[in-house]
Amino acid sequence: MRLAPTSFALLTFCAAALACPGEEGHVHADAHKREFPQLPLTPPTRPLVWGDVNIIHTTDTHGWLLGHQKQSFPEPNYDGDLGDFYSFVSHMKEIALEKDVDLLLVDTGDLHDGTGLSDGFPPGGVDGHETNKYIAMLPYDVMAIGNHELYIYADTLDTLQNLVPKLNGRYLSSNVNITIADKDGNPVSVPVGDRFVKFKTRKGRSVTSLGVLYDFTGNDHNTTVQTVQDMVKESWFSEAIADEPDFFLLLGHMPVRRDNWPTVFNAVRAVHPETPILILGGHSHIRDCVQLDGRSMALESGRYMETIGWMSVDLDEANSKQNLSFTRRYLDQNRVAYEYHTSQKNETFDTVEGREITAGLEQLFNQFDLSFLFGTAPRDYTLSRDPYPSNGSALSLFVQEALPVALAINNSRASIPSIIFTNSGELRFDIYAGPFDKNDQLTTLPFMDSFLFIPNVTAGVANQVLPMLNGEGADERKRALRSLYELGEMYGRGNVERVYRAWLANMDRRSGPERRAMQNLTLGYVTDDACPGVGDDVLHSPLPFFDSPDFIASNAPNVSDDTPIDLVFINFIEDQLLPVLNSIQTEKNYTDADVMSYTPTLASEVFGLYAQAAWN
Repeated sequence: MRLAPTSFALLTFCAAALACPGEEGHVHADAHKREFPQLPLTPPTRPLVWGDVNIIHTTDTHGWLLGHQKQSFPEPNYDGDLGDFYSFVSHMKEIALEKDVDLLLVDTGDLHDGTGLSDGFPPGGVDGHETNKYIAMLPYDVMAIGNHELYIYADTLDTLQNLVPKLNGRYLSSNVNITIADKDGNPVSVPVGDRFVKFKTRKGRSVTSLGVLYDFTGNDHNTTVQTVQDMVKESWFSEAIADEPDFFLLLGHMPVRRDNWPTVFNAVRAVHPETPILILGGHSHIRDCVQLDGRSMALESGRYMETIGWMSVDLDEANSKQNLSFTRRYLDQNRVAYEYHTSQKNETFDTVEGREITAGLEQLFNQFDLSFLFGTAPRDYTLSRDPYPSNGSALSLFVQEALPVALAINNSRASIPSIIFTNSGELRFDIYAGPFDKNDQLTTLPFMDSFLFIPNVTAGVANQVLPMLNGEGADERKRALRSLYELGEMYGRGNVERVYRAWLANMDRRSGPERRAMQNLTLGYVTDDACPGVGDDVLHSPLPFFDSPDFIASNAPNVSDDTPIDLVFINFIEDQLLPVLNSIQTEKNYTDADVMSYTPTLASEVFGLYAQAAWN
């Protein structure tokens, strides 16, 4: 596509660094520090609005600490790294001092499960252990726990032992506990962090802060998540909010709309009707903003280090009933935006600490051997910008090509006809043309799910499973009830893909074709939230969006309906697949006892195995 060669963007342009060949099988597309963006980036069009209290917000970073390194848009919009972000925060704090205002840095959870930096650790390691060390180097004022800190007990324990102490009482888990041994060896349930914290800002303003997790149900054994509705009834909660601060700072890994923030907000408002309330949310991976009343604002700042959120507010006298003046902004995470808002040039932007963080992350990248090259992807494969099925669909690539190849390797049942079923949400990210390395493998599919099978299911029965899984053939009311049930069930376990996809679909539906025809706009997010004014820091054209079914499957084998085949599926969908299989036929009632392991290959290994076989 044509790009807008603005004069400022051209100054930030340099040619892509060439990857240098190393040992065979270990070529890598650069992981080293880039002084300039590799492609022209559109700079912001207007400065940030500063207030008495200002907040820089991150959420759902999921290990994307070296930024987005691919050259297909919108990826270059987000190619800053954590070292760049550190330098940005440092310069912003200097500006806050000059303006004599408060500036807080906050994060609302999900620090890992997403890239090789957090997930590519050697055997015996803990997810996010190494990357959390670098996150802890940022001057965060307050952090809140996310659901991805709770899927595996070892991850939660590591957070408790190694990250929480570095926050000095500012890591919050208001409704999340972990069971550990006390000094006598007896099990005791304790908060992972602190339930709340009260502190003073640099300007002496008093703050009461909580860190709330949505009603998550997919947590591991020996961790507990109390419902938000029950949390606000606790005596500690009443005591925490009893005294009036200058403002409440409510953090939470919980979407700012269509979730339980009103429950927390209303509980605070019942005691303090006029006190300013600043809410920072997360979890649904979208940019969003809402004001529950004229003296509050709730902000959510995207995912994967793509977005840096900004909120500012001018406070007034206590007990005032006037609406407050809030602003919000969604910054694309790159050096062009950072330098614009800090009035820095490339040669003055980097701080010593920022460069050290970048160098440390690059060293970790090499330590985890994330540059190991599996093959070269011939084109971009996307999750929603290409229709499913199609040659450009990552879902088509997964079920029609990658799974049949990868699961047949060293498998004694490879010669037996089969159909492979999976949920479409198993894939986390697009695949881009060019080198496909170990980091890309984990970025695309980080989950270590296993593959199971039921033998001797007739092809005629197996061919009916996919339509039934996707609700086809049911009447409209049954489909609606099933959709609502699964949305609630899967959402509770942490699946937010439906929410994110609905956001993308709405974005494309509002103005996609028209804005994409404007050749001076690059692809990116075009946010429509419930707060006044334009929230996006840079104007983009929205990504094309094509919907996909919840469940997908490999091509059916060319056999007669009465031929027995292997019905293969990813373990994540077993609870949904077995009832469907039993509803299709009556000859046998299938249970867990009929399910066996199909292959030792895990989901996270599939694309690497396929790339080695097909892309070399």
